[in-house]
Amino acid sequence: MRKLELISLVLLALLLSVLLVWLSIRCTFSLAFPLSYLPHRAIDWGFVVLNVILFSLFVLFIRFRKKITRLPSSIYLAFIVALFAEMYGFPLTMYILTWLFGSTFPGCLWYPLAVLTGEDLFTSVFLGFILPASNLIILMGILLIIFGWRKIYRAKGKLVTTGIYGHVRHPQYLGFLLLTLGMNILWVTISTLLLWPVLAILYYRLAKKEDKQLEERFGEEYRKYERTVPMLIPRVSN
Repeated sequence: MRKLELISLVLLALLLSVLLVWLSIRCTFSLAFPLSYLPHRAIDWGFVVLNVILFSLFVLFIRFRKKITRLPSSIYLAFIVALFAEMYGFPLTMYILTWLFGSTFPGCLWYPLAVLTGEDLFTSVFLGFILPASNLIILMGILLIIFGWRKIYRAKGKLVTTGIYGHVRHPQYLGFLLLTLGMNILWVTISTLLLWPVLAILYYRLAKKEDKQLEERFGEEYRKYERTVPMLIPRVSN
């Protein structure tokens, strides 16, 4: 049953991946900006709030009330606010790039590269590779967050070592890192570029703290699990 559950998860991920690649190329759809097709103004703070609320819902899948999770969760929310505030609100990156280079750039760090390589080549690379890659990374992050929560919720306080927890000890934290990385790949700004490494360090430190807590709670059972399963980066082969 456990093996069947993992196979089902992999098949679902593959099916959604194929669908997302098709949507990326055919309709330029982005998981980072799923509401972009709704009517909104170029500068629309209400639209900023709507997008921030949407992506803030993922925090509900972790135990935000635990004191040690609050700082990483807060930085994740700051990342989301910074991304959408620049996308639909105050384009800080655009103003800085304009000041540095003396010409008007859209509010994303990819656009100076577009100027250097030429718009036609960059557009082909962006739509054919960057956008689909961003969608796939975001999808993996979302699935890890949701299915990681599902396993923990069903365990009712018991140690979980199967399914995705048989490949990484902290799949939800990996999920948040992938979710924000995928957003950064698609629409990288100065603020999100600076925030992502901070987020990665905080989730790594949080994972180490939780490891210590779980060692105290489950003893040798968890230490054995810790020796065989990596923290955040799954092994390519055993």
